[in-house]
Amino acid sequence: MVELRPNDQALVNLGGIRKEVSIGLVDGVQLGDYVIVHVGHAIGTVDPEEARRTLALFAEMDHTP
Repeated sequence: MVELRPNDQALVNLGGIRKEVSIGLVDGVQLGDYVIVHVGHAIGTVDPEEARRTLALFAEMDHTP
């Protein structure tokens, strides 16, 4: 998450695309947390190391012909 907003909203960076999502379903999220997003809602958090591994795999798949 890159920005917390009023009314249980936050701005997330999804592979370079910034999108506003609801964080009302996830307790205690903070700026900088990695969250799982589904249809405009954060539905869980992800450990930072696991998030980095997952993002690296996505980047690798993006460059595979």
